[in-house]
Amino acid sequence: MEFEAVIGLEVHAQLATESKIFCACSAAFGASPNENTCPVCTGMPGVLPVLNRKAVEYAIRTALATSCTVQRRSVFARKNYFYPDLPKAYQISQYELPLAIGGHVDIELDGGTKRIGITRIHMEEDAGKLVHEGEFAGAQASLADLNRCSVPLMEIVSEPDMRTPEEGGAYLRRLRDILVYLEVCDGNMEEGSFRCDANVSVRPVGQAAFGTKAELKNMNSFRNVEKALEYEIRRQIEVIEDGGKVVQETRLWDANAGVTLSMRRKEEAHDYRYFPDPDLLPLIVPDEWVKELRGTIPELPAEKVARLTGRYGITKYDAGILASARALADFFEASVALYVGNPKTTANECIHWKDAILGGKLSPETIAHAVEDRESGAISATASKKLVELVLETGKPIRQLRDEQGLTQVSDAAALNAVVDRVIAASPKEVESYRSGKTGLLSFFVGQVMKESRGKANPKVVQEVLKKKLG
Repeated sequence: MEFEAVIGLEVHAQLATESKIFCACSAAFGASPNENTCPVCTGMPGVLPVLNRKAVEYAIRTALATSCTVQRRSVFARKNYFYPDLPKAYQISQYELPLAIGGHVDIELDGGTKRIGITRIHMEEDAGKLVHEGEFAGAQASLADLNRCSVPLMEIVSEPDMRTPEEGGAYLRRLRDILVYLEVCDGNMEEGSFRCDANVSVRPVGQAAFGTKAELKNMNSFRNVEKALEYEIRRQIEVIEDGGKVVQETRLWDANAGVTLSMRRKEEAHDYRYFPDPDLLPLIVPDEWVKELRGTIPELPAEKVARLTGRYGITKYDAGILASARALADFFEASVALYVGNPKTTANECIHWKDAILGGKLSPETIAHAVEDRESGAISATASKKLVELVLETGKPIRQLRDEQGLTQVSDAAALNAVVDRVIAASPKEVESYRSGKTGLLSFFVGQVMKESRGKANPKVVQEVLKKKLG
């Protein structure tokens, strides 16, 4: 029997606000344990949450960028469960009435496009985290760090439209690119600001009904998500083929062992006893605000790739790399605006120096001048690389360094005649062999001229002069 997988992904994205979603504490990552806390986010009796407007704005912009419908009225609810890093024993989330519904993200695989539906986007607060270190009474001690409590999250729930781990990875990468472009999330998976749970089941090919799903957790990279999906799909198929039944449960991904492990039987929604939070009014989003925020949506990655390939004639692959970071694509276009001669070479240079560009260590003028000087023959490719490295070291303008280092290339044929004549005069046997048909010796003569000119001669011009003089 042939099986197919059914995959849905739940992404938790930390919103890049300065403060938390229901209090004024800092939402910054990396503070000392329990430094960024207050009576509100630690769940002290008698406190009241106050909604962060910027967090709502970021979630609405995400909804618009993924073609979701922003609901005029949404409601915050209490999701009740006990865990040591959740002091008040409930999480403020949205359940029956989320902020946005019914969107999509388009992904590309093997040259084709597939649309992945988005069921809903809702807002919620994060829980804290446990730090397992040291011992107490002979057992491992667990310490609670509540800095993350009430950090603003949006949960983006996809439709079960993906069928392969590759589609899952492509969806996550595209969604992350969108969030980073919008500047609503930094997309850092290692720090947990972009994390994913996967719901996966298998069914016989042709069957309409879904199989029993398992939820996978603890995946902190795109590759780990793909590996976890690959393993879990294979595991479920083997269970069915051996005559067993897949049970609905939550499983953890063990990256070191390359396996998923059972964590707990999966809770149903009623187990959380959702009910509207009495301390928070329903969230009413005016149409005027949605219209205003729609005007702030930038050109998104897929649109940018299409425009870059069409306008500048670069490959789709190169455009994809440039568009992977909004700042890199903007840098490329600024460089091309300064020198329009060869966008393809400019794209290559921007990709080669990507890290330095994103680190703010190079200017568009540096790349534009490097490409222009190479195209005009003023410098060689080797000199170009050396000069950019010197710019990084010294911070001086590239053309000032070119002149200081004496790296300007000689492209005047008349100026090269004397050097070529000396090389020919010093190599009578090679000249005779060349004229007898061993034209491969041309590279020998070019090398001698380059040596004689201390690397300053333009190799292309040297070849032309040599061919004329050697007949």
